Amino acid sequence: MGSHQSPAADTTTWLTPPELIDAIGVFDLDPCAAPSPRPWPTAMRHIELPVDGLAADWARDRVWLNPPYGAQTSAWLAKLADHPAGGVALVFARTETAGFVREVWQKATGVLFLHGRLHFHRADGTRAASNSGAPSCLVAYGHWAAVALRDSGLDGTFVPLHNVHSASLVLEGAAA
Repeated sequence: MGSHQSPAADTTTWLTPPELIDAIGVFDLDPCAAPSPRPWPTAMRHIELPVDGLAADWARDRVWLNPPYGAQTSAWLAKLADHPAGGVALVFARTETAGFVREVWQKATGVLFLHGRLHFHRADGTRAASNSGAPSCLVAYGHWAAVALRDSGLDGTFVPLHNVHSASLVLEGAAA
């Protein structure tokens, strides 16, 4: 079991690997950002505890979401799926769970299944010694987000979904 989900871990704060953000681009909002000071930004605006990012207004911002993993993950994905401006979420690729079926397979515009397992980073920016312990994926909500994942250059397999403009993603991909 990797350090990201280990019950023996000494922290619940795990940062998104910076190479993911660098590859995808700039986001307007991270509603569950790591506490300040953070070693790298994930968005132009950050919401961090004690403010409840799930209850906060996300305005019309394009969202980066690395939600708390566990029982709350589906609630965060549901809010992102309903968010008009869309965004990208980083979650475990637990494709058979009820939450994944409901919030990803039935609502997302695309999924980038990352090859290999991620190494998250500690709050000070140091890379975890162990990998995350499970496969991860990036989930796109909105056409722009799906295109950003498809064109990111990240090592993975992009799957366009039937929700919102995915036919144009397939056609654009074939032309590229």
